[in-house]
Amino acid sequence: MGKYQFMQVDAFTSAPLGGNPCAVLFDTENMGDDKMLAIAREMNLSETSFVRASDIADFGARYFTPASEIPLAGHPTIATVLALVESGRVRLTGEITEITLELKAGVIPVEIRSINNNVNRIVMSQLKPDFLSSYDADIVLPIFGLTRNDKIPDVPIQTVSTGTPQLMIPLRSLESLARAQMEFNAYNRFVRETDFSSPHLFCIQGATPEGDTYARHLSPPPDIYEDPFTGSATGGMGAYLWKYGLIENPRFTAQQGHWLDRPGQAEVEVVGPPENIETVKVGGEAVLILKGEFTL
Repeated sequence: MGKYQFMQVDAFTSAPLGGNPCAVLFDTENMGDDKMLAIAREMNLSETSFVRASDIADFGARYFTPASEIPLAGHPTIATVLALVESGRVRLTGEITEITLELKAGVIPVEIRSINNNVNRIVMSQLKPDFLSSYDADIVLPIFGLTRNDKIPDVPIQTVSTGTPQLMIPLRSLESLARAQMEFNAYNRFVRETDFSSPHLFCIQGATPEGDTYARHLSPPPDIYEDPFTGSATGGMGAYLWKYGLIENPRFTAQQGHWLDRPGQAEVEVVGPPENIETVKVGGEAVLILKGEFTL
């Protein structure tokens, strides 16, 4: 019988019970894939993080949704790093503490920004974006109950990956975004022939005056239908917006989850010119809300 210490952290929020919750288990080097997937289903969160030692980074982590493993994710990264600090596995060394995480997608750098030895913001640098397949709006949009009139014109519906490939669907307004509803059967038929893991629908308008963008991230069961905040897709969205000239400033505030009563917010910085983006930095706050032990 194994025992694993764990924490649950709300990421991309400064207030408990906001943002996106993530369970973080420690010392999981000997845990098999089936066990990790079973625990992710037990937790029934968007993702669960499994921390382990790494030969090429300060720490390793693997991220599982209730359906499968994903190579890179934002809110588990923010949650994992806060849990490493709160558990004493990472010690703050000043206003900025730098660590590396080995994920399935590769090694990423993370900055821990602190004030008076308290974590203020955690910033991950995602992988260099890849712009992959584009899809016909007249095929994609009806899957979400939308039409071509709901889409921002003259830009593609396209898969973008900063570590995890996700489909970028740019919409004209909050009103179009609010109407979007996934038709599961149509989506499952469509996604079999595609190169992305999940769709990210967004518009260039915040849910509050603080925001520059607002997004919804939808998935069919057994995953969580609507993710409260999707950090990896926010990175892909930032790269997309900058590449196609939809934002004038490569630094902006992304919002998500407000309509789920779990408001989340990230500060995004796209690094590099639109034609050669180097990385996207996605940063946010996080709150520890639960400590415990798994007995398996």
